[in-house]
Amino acid sequence: MTSQTKPRHPQFLGIGYSQWIKLAVYSLLLINFGNYIVIDINQASHTYHEGWRWFDWTSAFATSLDELGWFVLLFLLELETFVLSDAAFTRFWVTCMNITRIFCYLVIGHAVVAYAEYLHDLMNSVEHVGVSLCSFVDQGLSAARNLEYQVLDADSCKSFSTETTFHIFSQGQVITDAPGMRVEFELAWADMAEVLLWLFILALIEIRLQLQDRGISRGRLMSFAETANYFLYGGLWLIAGYWAVRGHWLFAWDEALWILGFMAIGMNLSQWREEIEADKQPLQPLD
Repeated sequence: MTSQTKPRHPQFLGIGYSQWIKLAVYSLLLINFGNYIVIDINQASHTYHEGWRWFDWTSAFATSLDELGWFVLLFLLELETFVLSDAAFTRFWVTCMNITRIFCYLVIGHAVVAYAEYLHDLMNSVEHVGVSLCSFVDQGLSAARNLEYQVLDADSCKSFSTETTFHIFSQGQVITDAPGMRVEFELAWADMAEVLLWLFILALIEIRLQLQDRGISRGRLMSFAETANYFLYGGLWLIAGYWAVRGHWLFAWDEALWILGFMAIGMNLSQWREEIEADKQPLQPLD
């Protein structure tokens, strides 16, 4: 880091209502992280089989790992843009932060690969036409629709679906009907679009961070980074709306919290830019 001045508030928890809002958002995100672990455990209980590889295990918890990576990145950005003074950025701590950042990128990259593999799995699902769901009882399958899973047995097969076309996916562990398959594709594409939008937002934040670290507060690249964020956040709000329409209120709520969390980082950068510009103003002579 350079010696450019950033806005500093040493009593982080005691000054300003905006800091309490940020603390509340970050705390709620941490609570949601726990909820995602429970959701991933539940889904893994329906998709697990003895042939799982290491990547299958990590893919089953891709959402939780993705959340963890983003949460640590958000924490690092908060430290970098608001909490820590310039004197705190010694070579040792900068190296530690960079290593942690690289680890987070790898975790998020793993999520992208896992989502892509899941889409590939859906595209290669085995279709069965002209059959009833009850004909698949005793095959060790779980029935799924809209991320809700239940063990397929003689009772559940009658209430789950009366369709005659079914798809088996998730390495042969899960079955759903044709309408359920359409929903699975929608959800999978939403996951992929979401993580890509966040990666673009992160890239733009890094651009602003690097420019301002060099004392640059204006220019075409800076303007592009700021303007593009509005469109990217707009895309994320649309995805949050989709989660809500599908009845996944936790996902919609989580999306909103992440947007607010990263908008707080944008606010930190804007405050920092204002101080950079203020430092560039010539001193007025005293009368």
